Amino acid sequence: MKKVGKDIDKVIEKIITQHEHRAREQQGRHDHKDFLDVLLSLMDQPMNPQDQHAYILDRTNIKAILLDMMVAAFDTSSGTIEWTFSELLKNPRVMKNLQQELERVIGMDQMVEEKDLKKLNYLDMVVKESYRLHPVAPFLVPRESMEDVTIEGYFIPKKSRIIVNTWAIGRDPNVWSENVEEFYPERFIDNNVVDLYGHDFRLLPFGSGRRGCPGINLGLVIVRLILAQLVHCFTWELPSGVETKDIDMTETFGLSMVRANHLLAKPTFRLLDKAM
Repeated sequence: MKKVGKDIDKVIEKIITQHEHRAREQQGRHDHKDFLDVLLSLMDQPMNPQDQHAYILDRTNIKAILLDMMVAAFDTSSGTIEWTFSELLKNPRVMKNLQQELERVIGMDQMVEEKDLKKLNYLDMVVKESYRLHPVAPFLVPRESMEDVTIEGYFIPKKSRIIVNTWAIGRDPNVWSENVEEFYPERFIDNNVVDLYGHDFRLLPFGSGRRGCPGINLGLVIVRLILAQLVHCFTWELPSGVETKDIDMTETFGLSMVRANHLLAKPTFRLLDKAM
């Protein structure tokens, strides 16, 4: 574990150093800043200059924040990809529709690139439906009310621990429809109101508001791009003797919700040779 920790520290230190060099080269120019650039601009400065005991953000703190973001992105993204693949294998109709969209938009002679994602509408619906049924954080992150408040007739005392059950919301027939347990991406067709950014409270895989997940854009790119490439590049088959109805969809609940058992599938390359 110590060796792994040292290796990770070297990678993060290299990233920070690169940003520091770039900041010095671009000093005085109003170029775009990313999350790390903002953190570095605050380094060694008190969070509240008027408070002599104010917390100061140092280099070690910045490394810890970056590590948290990377670890969170890997775990949640891999879980979403695995759940989505489980649903695609269990629902061949949806898999076929997605592959047809990829054939039409991308073609069979090239792989999907990040710039192509905005053109893949059905992929977007598939990902939304996966987050509806299988939110990686079923209870989001617990919150605490800062003061007494009444919401929709419910009184919430100050200091109450608040947990939002996104798993239950996603499977509530009063919120969605009669086929709430069915993996049906078409429920999002022509429905741009329901997004993944916390604007519509029916779908909250990343939370909402100022306390929403800061890695939402990174996570969505990772999930969509990897899914698109795997579905586009390969035809997937279940192990011999296993039918779609036999796929185990048992969940393991925790801070993140993952499959209880591994998903097994056999890939066969389907693109033209020049795609590689």
